Amino acid sequence: MELQTFLLPSFAGTILFLWRDHLYKQKSYKGLGFGSQSAGWRYFQRQMILRRQFCTKRSGFSISCSYSLDKDPNPLIEKLTEARVIYSVAPAMGHNQVSSAEPCFHMMDVLMCHGVFRMCTRVLFRVPRPPLYSVHVFFSICFHKQEAHPESHLRVPAIVSALEKAELTSKFRGSEIIELQNFKPASVDDIANVHAKAYVAGLEKAMDQASEQGIIYIDGSGPTYATATTFQESLVAAGAGITLVNSVVMSQSGIKMVAASKCSQNPPVGFALIRPPGHHAIPKGPMGFCVFGNVAIAARHAQLVHGLKRVFIIDFDVHHGNGTNDAFYDDPDIFFLSTHQDGSYPGTGKIDEIGHGDGEGTTLNLPLPGGSGDISMRTVFDEVIVPSAQRFKPDIILVSAGYDAHVLDPLASLQFTTGTYYTLASNIKELAKDLCGGRCVFFLEGGYNLDSLSYSVTDSFRAFLGEKSLASEFDNPSILYEEPSTKVKQAIQRVKHIHSL
Repeated sequence: MELQTFLLPSFAGTILFLWRDHLYKQKSYKGLGFGSQSAGWRYFQRQMILRRQFCTKRSGFSISCSYSLDKDPNPLIEKLTEARVIYSVAPAMGHNQVSSAEPCFHMMDVLMCHGVFRMCTRVLFRVPRPPLYSVHVFFSICFHKQEAHPESHLRVPAIVSALEKAELTSKFRGSEIIELQNFKPASVDDIANVHAKAYVAGLEKAMDQASEQGIIYIDGSGPTYATATTFQESLVAAGAGITLVNSVVMSQSGIKMVAASKCSQNPPVGFALIRPPGHHAIPKGPMGFCVFGNVAIAARHAQLVHGLKRVFIIDFDVHHGNGTNDAFYDDPDIFFLSTHQDGSYPGTGKIDEIGHGDGEGTTLNLPLPGGSGDISMRTVFDEVIVPSAQRFKPDIILVSAGYDAHVLDPLASLQFTTGTYYTLASNIKELAKDLCGGRCVFFLEGGYNLDSLSYSVTDSFRAFLGEKSLASEFDNPSILYEEPSTKVKQAIQRVKHIHSL
């Protein structure tokens, strides 16, 4: 059976995503492999020729796309050991869903409760309600040409623009901040270390259809879409993460070198500014805006190539990283720890989901009640994340860094601030320094308000550099409300009891 595609109009697709919250059923994807001369591949090659100068401008943003298909990626080891931050950029500019003179629907809030679909236009849409629950969906509607999907192609350019404005790039900081350029895409074998080969082959084949139709839907629960360049740009995103692991740990190209973390008292932290995101992509297929599991692929690479057996993954995206969870659910050597909003998409990540078989105890899920914010996350870090990592004794820490728990983000209702993300970045860096020689790589996941996303990532860079946070210039404390401290405490105590922390 070939990879299923879903031809949905943008509004219907968005409604389906929200209505099917918690109802996603894994599909078995099976496709036929084919050569590299598909229409999708040829289209991608043409795009690379057009972008030979590695520069693409969209909607007022400019970005230097830091990859090539054929050049050696790593800077000299001397520069790596001087760096404090190493980052890679893979914006996937061809992977976008731009509407033209069609209505676009901005999701303002998603709450799990009994009720109906509501729209801010006061038009009431009543849909068949599944047992036990339905979804309230609040929309604002605008009619103009722009990205018609929350996982916008403007996300990474917004971050890069903010970093440049804050003078937190290689251009301004020299060897202190290194942008990896000309890195290689992940290979199909790299992807197949996590995902079913049938899915990978099926997605590659679907690029022919995407090339003909412009855009297709490859998963209805997101909705997750694909364009003619999605397969290749997803390989590039995964490759960006792999190259960062190589650079933080060792040089690639077959030249063995001492781990960068052992050559400096302030080892560099890696950050993959990439899309499509990955933590929802299950081994058998795409899901929830995600195509390939970038952090999961990097984890397997760290094990297989660098011999880093024990990998600790922290996922602080507002949604549960079900794909990463599933990939390592029975693996005792990869510890997956997720904090996420209770009841949010995709409805997985219950507190009693702790792994299976040999992997029992190496999955920790902590659903947080709506309204949880800075105080809650600081407590979670001190009482749950730190003791879990100390007991596991990792060789490397990987982070699914989702910025959609921000109070301004439209897809959930937690109350993280830019300051929360600064603290998380700083604390995780120190945790890695204490436990695994500083080996740590962040991977961009969610974050759909361009302002809060770009400011928060920028402040994370300041944390990596040991510089003062400027979150106060962006955060507005007056919009925050009291956190549900009692519920948070109860959740923390329960997870500590389950995991004997």
